Amino acid sequence: MKLLADLIFDSPPLSLFFTIVSLFLLYTFTKKNYSRNNTHLPPHPPKLPFVGNLFQIGSLPHQSLNSLSLKYGPLMLVYLGETPYLIVSSSDMAEAVMRTYDLNFASRPPSAASDILLAGDMAFGPYGRIWRQMRKICTTHLLSSKNIHSYKTMKEEEIGYMMQEIKNQASLSNGVAVDMSKILYSFANNIICRVVSGKCFRDEGRSDLFRELIEENVAILGAFSISDLFPSLACMEGIFGLSGKSKKHKIRWDKLLDEMIELHVQRRVCGQDSDIHEDFVDVLLSLEKDPEIGSNLRMENIKGLLLDMFAAGTDTTYIALEWAMSELVKNPNIMTKLQYEVRRMVGQNKMVTLKEATKMPYLQAVVKETLRLHPPGPLLLPRQSMEECNINGYTIPKGIRVLVNFWAIGRETKSWETPYEFKPERFIGSEVDYKGTDFQFIPFGAGRRICPGMNFAASTVELALANLIHQFDWELPYGMTADDFDMKEASGLTTRKKEALRLIPSVKLQLMDKF
Repeated sequence: MKLLADLIFDSPPLSLFFTIVSLFLLYTFTKKNYSRNNTHLPPHPPKLPFVGNLFQIGSLPHQSLNSLSLKYGPLMLVYLGETPYLIVSSSDMAEAVMRTYDLNFASRPPSAASDILLAGDMAFGPYGRIWRQMRKICTTHLLSSKNIHSYKTMKEEEIGYMMQEIKNQASLSNGVAVDMSKILYSFANNIICRVVSGKCFRDEGRSDLFRELIEENVAILGAFSISDLFPSLACMEGIFGLSGKSKKHKIRWDKLLDEMIELHVQRRVCGQDSDIHEDFVDVLLSLEKDPEIGSNLRMENIKGLLLDMFAAGTDTTYIALEWAMSELVKNPNIMTKLQYEVRRMVGQNKMVTLKEATKMPYLQAVVKETLRLHPPGPLLLPRQSMEECNINGYTIPKGIRVLVNFWAIGRETKSWETPYEFKPERFIGSEVDYKGTDFQFIPFGAGRRICPGMNFAASTVELALANLIHQFDWELPYGMTADDFDMKEASGLTTRKKEALRLIPSVKLQLMDKF
């Protein structure tokens, strides 16, 4: 999310806009206000006219909202401009929203940016028949257990490429720290590109284009829009909002996706796909002709689903790996313990396979602890109530937007001992998992809106991390201590490290060219 203050001060048109907006202040006192109409609403911090609680939200909203919830409770209202949001900051309240009243909160609120950029997609689409069809397509034809297993060789090949890239850069850098953020991002993107489109774009020099497009997605979808904050001023969205930027970005994505789809169409027409593994684009094109599905699967749906896969699939994997490696170099005793498990099980002269990674409990505990302390999406994607309901004695109005703050839930003292400490041992012997039934640990969400790609992402992170730890020893840049190591988060829809992860790898085992 982008700070409103930053928008105002950095943009002369927005300064003019807020001068004009002052004329609307009288109107805001007469429009519908939930807190005046209902005395049983959840508590909320004092707010200013028109702007609400915007100036209490810093550049890292999940942290600002957590601080407010500690004072006003785990079920709290905040007003972002004119728009009220229900903030959920405890496992109990999350269970009420995502289990007890899951159907009621299964929809997404409209958003100026996502409505343009992701029209017809699954992640941001409203709940209903079309959304259920899109989700079924993803879970059945891309992210089922059978399909995830079929990606085994592909994942292992890409990890082989990454290991060789690290080895090459370590040799060339002669002891200078390597930019692991860039390497991890390329790895995550290459895997998802191969799964979705049948090939990665490493050899075409287009990896940088994908990264640019995905990072712009994060920036646009994580920013406030004028019409989202001030619905009464939606007519000004085209002048001062994100609509123009979203449309330009959409054109760039359309060009890339149209080209990708056309190549698949031509391949099918020419009968060149008989010996080629069917990818997600092929599946979508074949389903477009299905009499039961095709009527709901328009080209905008196909593009929306592809964009979902590229963006979410890349970011989740990359961010989890970046934070896992950061915590391991900051906690060398944990690194040593993990290396012992991996190297003892696998041996000296081979790479870790997916089957072996699934048998490493400490590896899985490290990944889970990373997701608890550094969730890629600290504020789960917003929901919207479809009907009025009652939670914990409070009336929750119809149409209110809901944000579940998993960053806060992952630090809840009643659920986690020493919650700010990176301690994988807490998951050893524990049945707590990320499948959506343990509400103190929901990095992928829960209920109808749980992320369908969680098993794909988690298995990819486990396999990549096992090989990184197995094949190399890792050190901080020369002269840097664990206390100096920067663990600050970047602002945005997802929480990457603010500073790129730079580490010194040293090869301790012989790399194999192939599995």
